[in-house]
Amino acid sequence: MKKWEWIYEASIKEIQVALTNHQITSFELVQYYLERIALYDQNGPKINSVLEINPDALDIASTLDQERKLKGPRGPLHGIPVLLKDNIDTQDKMHTSAGTLSLANSYAKEDAFLVKQLRNAGAIILGKANLTEFANFMTENMPNGYSSRGGQVLNPYGPGKFDVGGSSSGPGAAVAADLTPVAIGTETSGSILSPASSNSIVGIKPTVGLISRSGIIPIAHSQDTAGPMTKTVEDAAILLGALTGVDEKDPITGTSIGNAYTDYTPFLNRAGLKGARIGIARAKVFDWMNEEQLEIINRAINELEREGAIIIDPITIPSINEEWDYNVLYYEFKSDLNYYLSQLDEKVPVHSLKEVIEFNKQNEEAALKYGQTILIQSVETSGRLTETEYIQSRLRDLELSREKGIDYVMKEHQLDAIVFPANFGAGIAAKAGYPSVTVPAGYTNEGEPFGITFSGLAYSEPTLIKIAYAYEQASLHRIPPKLDN
Repeated sequence: MKKWEWIYEASIKEIQVALTNHQITSFELVQYYLERIALYDQNGPKINSVLEINPDALDIASTLDQERKLKGPRGPLHGIPVLLKDNIDTQDKMHTSAGTLSLANSYAKEDAFLVKQLRNAGAIILGKANLTEFANFMTENMPNGYSSRGGQVLNPYGPGKFDVGGSSSGPGAAVAADLTPVAIGTETSGSILSPASSNSIVGIKPTVGLISRSGIIPIAHSQDTAGPMTKTVEDAAILLGALTGVDEKDPITGTSIGNAYTDYTPFLNRAGLKGARIGIARAKVFDWMNEEQLEIINRAINELEREGAIIIDPITIPSINEEWDYNVLYYEFKSDLNYYLSQLDEKVPVHSLKEVIEFNKQNEEAALKYGQTILIQSVETSGRLTETEYIQSRLRDLELSREKGIDYVMKEHQLDAIVFPANFGAGIAAKAGYPSVTVPAGYTNEGEPFGITFSGLAYSEPTLIKIAYAYEQASLHRIPPKLDN
């Protein structure tokens, strides 16, 4: 490993330079990350973020090295390892389980659309990352990062001490610990933003529709999306561009036509905060922070202003004090999961939510450490989405999150972005289907990471990336975790 120590914490561009200059091959790059996984994920602090290694990763790397010699690189992701959250389908020798024992032996029939995009870009699928089981939609009080199949993911900044965030816990911890250069997480409400903040990395939760949802074990089609998890905004922008595209299996991606880019790096503007109008949503959201976290966010707001941003502080989101419910998730989960499970190979023991619940009951000691109350609540719905409660909740979510929420306040103050601390405001953007970007903002006295999140209107990723990049470059708060072997 010492031979390649210099690659530690390297960005995509820095790795590409090394590959171009023959300082390292993609084969050796995969070896480097595999050795780090062996040292720190399975031994030492035992982060436990990687659920499976792609057995073909080294062979794929060799093939891409040969292609580079003969034709040159396909683009910035050529020969770059990527770790996937284990609810994303891959047509290879890895399982796709969402961390649940009922799907522990399930092989997907084909790649998720986003995986096809990554492979076309020349990326190497390094493996599957652990997660909060069923993307944290299984039961109340399940710890972030726990799954029956994979066990507990730990935060590399304080293994066993600090919350690792969820549900994309494995991707977040793995990126932070440099077990992979970049990773793909998924979010329904906070599942990228939370582990990004907790692990001091960058997370982009895109507009619902920018990235195809096909081939991802679902929670709710109205809110689900995949997104990049990286150490820098630049890497996140590179990765995001590779994931976009119109997928005939996911009709919502048609809304991205004219709104999507295959390259988001032109929006990396060091002066991106000059004149940017940024609103601070203090009401209710800021009440969730402790004193140290509040100090971190207030300092970040001062840093934004110092870089030329026009700060509107506070702004009041009209719907912020309304009673929000999660009915949409409960109803859509049964419908969406039943469809996904129905497509699986007949050898898989479960093909419906009802069968998952029964499997768990039959394997209670291993599968139900924290119960399955959410699964049970969801299975009691019709699965047809005809219930009055569902329809009214869905329409109310759109009204409160858009017309009386983000749309209203953005127009009222002519904002470019809204600031939320960590993932504390994730719900409103999630219900609206709108994008958010989380960036490291600092650490508590004990060293626990805390992030700042920028949210905006649909398909405002270019603006959010510009703002996030300018903040990141001005503050440079991220410090790698110290891992003891």
